[in-house]
Amino acid sequence: MSADDAGGDVHANAGQDVIAVDADDTEQEPVNRLDAHTGDGIRHRAFTCLVFDSEGRLLLAQRSPDKRLWDTHWDGTVASHPVEGQSQAEATIQRLEEELGVTPDQYDTVELTDRFEYKRYYENAGVEWEVCAVLKVTLDDTALDPDEAEIAGLLWVDYEHLQENPQWYRQLRLCPWFEIAMRRDFA
Repeated sequence: MSADDAGGDVHANAGQDVIAVDADDTEQEPVNRLDAHTGDGIRHRAFTCLVFDSEGRLLLAQRSPDKRLWDTHWDGTVASHPVEGQSQAEATIQRLEEELGVTPDQYDTVELTDRFEYKRYYENAGVEWEVCAVLKVTLDDTALDPDEAEIAGLLWVDYEHLQENPQWYRQLRLCPWFEIAMRRDFA
């Protein structure tokens, strides 16, 4: 599907590719990003990056209301898809700068900590079927310059408190990939 169901306008995702993968995250081929997120979806590579400060607080980022899937939900900070030839760490560094204005001089390393597969449908708008890498960054400098086209809000939270008391944060409507990453982090 390459057109927006609402009015036949071409959706921005229709011009982008993601990397289809098998269950072991072995690259298969590039596939259209919109096709990967509609119908029953196509399993593809993705990542989420959890951004911490020196006190161990996690930066939650509210997804823009203009996002096609999980709009206005809260994410554990940045999530996206690497493009062909790009590593998870390279994609993370790029998205941190594009979405939050965070540059590599604000942190030491991008650490890959986990990988999991999940599939979730979102309302009648689409599906996520991803092999998702989890990366972590701890900021030495917490200066942020969020892109409002990507991020609607920001909130620093005590990560352990969030994990231990998820019912206190229900009003935030957390993204499913972040909830999975957090549960696995504390397993």
